[in-house]
Amino acid sequence: MRLGIIGLGDIAHKAYLPVLAEKEGIEVVLCTRNPETLNALSKKYRFDETAHTVDELITKNIDAAIVSTATDAHVETAEKLLANGIHTYIDKPISTVLSETEKVAKLAKESGVIAMVGFNRRFIPKVKELKQHGKANMIMIQKNRFSSPDYVRRFILDDFVHVVDTLRFLMDTEVKEVKVDFQKDGEMLNNLIIQLIGDNCHAIGIMNRNGAVNEEIIEYTTGHHKYVVNSLVETTHYHNKNINISKFGDWEPTLYKRGFYNIIDYFIDCVTNNRQPDPSIEDSLFTHEICESIVKAIDESL
Repeated sequence: MRLGIIGLGDIAHKAYLPVLAEKEGIEVVLCTRNPETLNALSKKYRFDETAHTVDELITKNIDAAIVSTATDAHVETAEKLLANGIHTYIDKPISTVLSETEKVAKLAKESGVIAMVGFNRRFIPKVKELKQHGKANMIMIQKNRFSSPDYVRRFILDDFVHVVDTLRFLMDTEVKEVKVDFQKDGEMLNNLIIQLIGDNCHAIGIMNRNGAVNEEIIEYTTGHHKYVVNSLVETTHYHNKNINISKFGDWEPTLYKRGFYNIIDYFIDCVTNNRQPDPSIEDSLFTHEICESIVKAIDESL
C-alpha cells in the first residue's frame, strides 16, 4: 500500500510520522512545499519518496493519503485527493466553515472512496474502555488551557471540536438539544460550557482557555459507578466507598496512550479491506454541525 502524508508540521512530526515509520508493508510518500523540511524528515524517517505539491503526489500512484496541513488548506487538498479516487484521512476539523465541510462529505460519498476525520480520542484506550462499563446517564469533559483565549470560531472548530466529538462518542445516542453558555472579553472567547441532551443521557462539555492549567478530565457515570479519566492516561473508578485506579504500564508509548497507533492502524485496515470507517465522514459531519450551532448561539446572543 502506498500512502502519502501531506503537510509535515507539528502533529505530523510528533504523531503520524513516528507511527508510520514502524509500519511494515506501507510505502510512505512525504509531501510539503518546504524543501528543507522535506529533506530533513525524509532522512530522519528513511522515507525515500517525496513530492512538493499535491498534484505531484497524485502522480506517484498513491492508494491513500493523510491530510495534515494547516486547517485552511484541508478542503482544497481533500477535494483533489477524493476527485482522484484516493482514500483520505483528514486532521480535524475538515474546515472551520460548515458549508465547506458539507462539500467534502458530499464529494467523498459521490467518489465512493474512504474518507475519515482524525478524531483520535475515539481511539484512546482509556476513553474507549469507558463504554464497556455500560451506558452513561451523565458525562462531563473538561479540556482547559492556560491563558490562551481565542476568536470564537477558531476556539470551537480547532479545539473544542474534540470535546464535542468525544461527548457524542461516549453518549452513544442522538443529540436532541444543545445548550450554550460562555464568557467573552471583547473578540476573545475565554470559556465555554455546553450541554448535549439525548435519551436518558446529559453530557456537559467545558473549556476554559483563560485558566490556570492545561488539563483534560473525563467523568463518566453509569448507575452507581463513576469513572474519571485524567489526562487520557489514568482511570479512577468510584463505587460507594471503594476507589480503584487503573494506569498504563511504564513501557507503553505515549502515541499508543493517545490513540495514534490505533487510529492509523484502523484507517489503513479500512483502506486495505475497502470498508467504511466508524466514525464515517457523515458521522463526523454531525460533530461539525453541532460546533456550528454553538458558534451561531454565541454570535446571536451578542
